[in-house]
Amino acid sequence: MKLAKVLLSNGERHIAIVEENTVQLLDLSQVDSCHNLSDILYAPDPIGLSKFLVDTELPPVPFSQLEFLAPLDQQEVWAAGVTYKRSQVARMEESEAAASHYDQVYTADRPELFFKATPNRVCGPNQPVRVRYDSQWSVPEPELALVVSPDLRLVGYTVGNDMSARDIEGENPLYLPQAKFYKQCCGLGPCILLHQEPLPREATKITLVIERSGEEVFQGETSIGEMARDLEDLISWLGKENEFPSGAILLTGTGIVPPDEFSLEDRDIVSIDISGIGTLINPIVKGAAP
Repeated sequence: MKLAKVLLSNGERHIAIVEENTVQLLDLSQVDSCHNLSDILYAPDPIGLSKFLVDTELPPVPFSQLEFLAPLDQQEVWAAGVTYKRSQVARMEESEAAASHYDQVYTADRPELFFKATPNRVCGPNQPVRVRYDSQWSVPEPELALVVSPDLRLVGYTVGNDMSARDIEGENPLYLPQAKFYKQCCGLGPCILLHQEPLPREATKITLVIERSGEEVFQGETSIGEMARDLEDLISWLGKENEFPSGAILLTGTGIVPPDEFSLEDRDIVSIDISGIGTLINPIVKGAAP
């Protein structure tokens, strides 16, 4: 089952079950303790609760009559780095001085984890994600995103775009927060696939397509089977000496990196598809220097 936050043409916001080309709206007022998407996600039986909350008096709503919103409430967004071999190579290439550190973290027990975004910095489907005006080498990073409950349970999956300024990080690894954390630095959506059983690693494909002026300028594909880390292990490390009262979203790293000569430009269109979950589409915006 997939859940989403949607905005109807009349301005109403709803939580909905996503079907093939329509959504079924939920009536959260049926349960006193249910006020938002997180209350459903963190329930003992989110699938059963979702089915119970279906508003049977309303017909399914076509996608054409709604807008998908970023599927989060107040969760912090975190990210794991260097979890794919391709990412390890790319990070070593962009920073010769730190190459050995990236090489070591790929095989170390402790993963690289960093804070990625607050909810106000997250963009939903079809909302623009940003390239920093002071970056001349920025790329999208297509990633499987894990939805994690306050008690560190894996409750769902969504599609993530971890925007990255490779030149800023490559200049000095200590600049990583500036390369990763800024306004409109993260895309999430369009929906959350509720966790019932582990995703099939080889069959869960991640595809990135970048268009410029209506033409495809980059395409890449990988699978989560190429990931060197276990999903539950990443969550375990995230929770060490930490707590998440509102839950968390954890991006799990990228296995697709465009060539070094490529950088995103204003008005590019980034599409990230993860099989079984959905397709996240975001236009690119790059502002001028102030």
